[in-house]
This record gives sequence, C-alpha cells and structure tokens, in this order.
Amino acid sequence: MHFEYLIEGGNFSKAGTASSLFKKVLKQLNVDPILIKRTVVALYEAEVNIVAHAYNGVIKIDLDTERIYINLTDEGPGIPDIELAMQKGYSTASPEVREMGFGAGMGLPNIQSNADNLRIRSEVGKGTTVEIEFFLKN
Repeated sequence: MHFEYLIEGGNFSKAGTASSLFKKVLKQLNVDPILIKRTVVALYEAEVNIVAHAYNGVIKIDLDTERIYINLTDEGPGIPDIELAMQKGYSTASPEVREMGFGAGMGLPNIQSNADNLRIRSEVGKGTTVEIEFFLKN
C-alpha cells in the first residue's frame, strides 16, 4: 500500500493531519497498538518539522506485510549540522514557532527513539530528506 501527503510549510493549523490519517489506516489494519504509537509519534514529529522549517514537503509511505517505510522530503533551508540537530534540546525554530509551543528541540531525538531505522540527508539551501523505517513483527 502506498500513501502520499503534501505538507504546506508554515501551516500549523494542518500540522499533524497526515499522521492522524495514517494512524486511522494502521488501526483499520489491526497493526499492533505499540507499533502504531511509535509510528505516529515519529511521523508527527517529522511532519511538524516540515511545517516549522520548510516551505513545503511530501510524505510518502509504503506499507507491506514486513515494514512501514516513510520518506519525507522537503524544500527548505536544510540542516547545516545533522549531528548537532540530533541533540535533545537543540533547535533552530523561530521565536514565532516557539510561541506556538513547537520547536523545543525534541523532534529528531523523538523520531530516532521510536524508529527502527532513521536516515537523514540534507543540503543547506535545498532541503532535507528523512527516511524512517519500522518493522512489523508477527
């Protein structure tokens, strides 16, 4: 199964829509509730990162009997130092984003702690690609 969601940068009123819709799919498929929670937490954090930092983005999800593969690609400023961005509490969020309750610097660490695999590639001035993978256990 393949799912695709377009994400509009800066539109916090729609932040979390993709993760909410995909959660419903996972529940309908009777996926293990613990795996649903891990997946939705990671997906939500990644989705909010696109909204908070990028101009726009695309979330593509492939789901089969063995895994959930999520690819998030955005057009935005990119991440100059991925290792630094992975540190808990590190944030480049604007004051406006922080005032809305986002940008605490826990997004990438939360994704990492919930995912089975996480890969991040970024080019400054171009954008970022995040790949998140979860394995379905029978």
